[in-house]
Amino acid sequence: MVKRTDGRESPILAESDADGHSDKPRAKYGELVILGYNGFLPQGDRGRRRSKFVLSKRLEHNGVKRSKHYIVQSPETSHAILDTSQHLISYTLSRNQAVIVEFQEDESTDMFQVGRSSESPIDFVVMDTLPGDKKDSKVMQSTISRFACRILVDRSEPRARIFAAGFDSSRNIFLGEKATKWQDNVEMDGVTTNGVLIMHPKGKFCGGNAKCGLWRETSLGGDVFSLRESRSAQQKGQPIKEESNVLQDGTLIDLCGATLLWRSAEGLLNSPTKRDLEKLVDEINAGRPQCPVGLNTLVIPRKAATLSEQVDQPYVYLNCGHTFIGIRSLDCKEDKKRQNYVSLPGHHDWGQDKASGARRCPMCLELGPVVTLCMGIEPAFYVDSGPPTYAFNPCGHMATEKTVKYWANVDIPHGTNGFQAVCPFCATPLNGVPGYVRLIFQDNLD
Repeated sequence: MVKRTDGRESPILAESDADGHSDKPRAKYGELVILGYNGFLPQGDRGRRRSKFVLSKRLEHNGVKRSKHYIVQSPETSHAILDTSQHLISYTLSRNQAVIVEFQEDESTDMFQVGRSSESPIDFVVMDTLPGDKKDSKVMQSTISRFACRILVDRSEPRARIFAAGFDSSRNIFLGEKATKWQDNVEMDGVTTNGVLIMHPKGKFCGGNAKCGLWRETSLGGDVFSLRESRSAQQKGQPIKEESNVLQDGTLIDLCGATLLWRSAEGLLNSPTKRDLEKLVDEINAGRPQCPVGLNTLVIPRKAATLSEQVDQPYVYLNCGHTFIGIRSLDCKEDKKRQNYVSLPGHHDWGQDKASGARRCPMCLELGPVVTLCMGIEPAFYVDSGPPTYAFNPCGHMATEKTVKYWANVDIPHGTNGFQAVCPFCATPLNGVPGYVRLIFQDNLD
């Protein structure tokens, strides 16, 4: 396995044998995709920090399974805890007593760990996701656990299971004295401070007919419970026996600061690729949609344009869906060489409401906000392969009708006990009901 020291290497993407030769392409289990990033991190995908993580079959198994448990009277000096070669969970009952659960190697599974820590046991380093433009955003205090969760995948069949908490550099998981824990029959279990929440979709995610399921919490032992009264409440939820911790295509995983989408390898085969989405944009542009004001041809971009690139930038009126071009108009107070341009939808400044900043659509006279259009290019978020004729409100990310309608009905955990629907491409909370708008292009199809 590739040696990891500073977090830049990724054993999931590349492994080598004992002689240093790169291994052949391995079976792909699936992908974990962080909501709020349209295909890449603002600073770029590097090593274990990226917007999308590929889980592939390892050259050698590294999974573990529960073997035995026992009580120790002096946890800090326990031989098992001090043994860095032994995977274990320590449930602290008091200062002088703890229940130790030991794990042994499991040849049938591969283990992958997710968390905020950059230490070597973490395969996927996940930081807090902020809504909207993240280029200059900074998180003052993270709510994501350093060792948030672990995923065990059967090597012989495509089944992935998620468990709360991950093993640290000493291969230990510690649940403190005040942590929520309990004994079920003879075995100990518990949940982490802010919890690991999962939501399985009802129906097939890819196909456009899935519905949002209910959010649950998974424990260190992998059992499923209803949500606590608040995110870090001391009382655990009710057991949900009819649901499991087995990830389905489209399962959402919330780590209290970042939400991940699980896409199975089979589900991805039925989903559009990035190239498919680019072709859809090309088809719209081939129709030569025109700005009804300036009669210029709109060109839908595949990514958000910078200020210097905003020539013929398409805009949409969010209350009606009519699309226009924002022509760069020079601010007369600035020198031309400084290229200080201001984008105006449709190259007009009439009809603007000074109090709200909204503009009146010249086609239907509807007053409302205006935003630039940009293609949602991360294929993992799509539930079908239709044309991108809808956009999220208020960010303007374009996607298919079924895709925007699905995500507009998915409530993502927010804060200690709140939920809100967001755009999966930028994590911006959606405005109003329904939270999206149908785009109206003036092209050869209308």
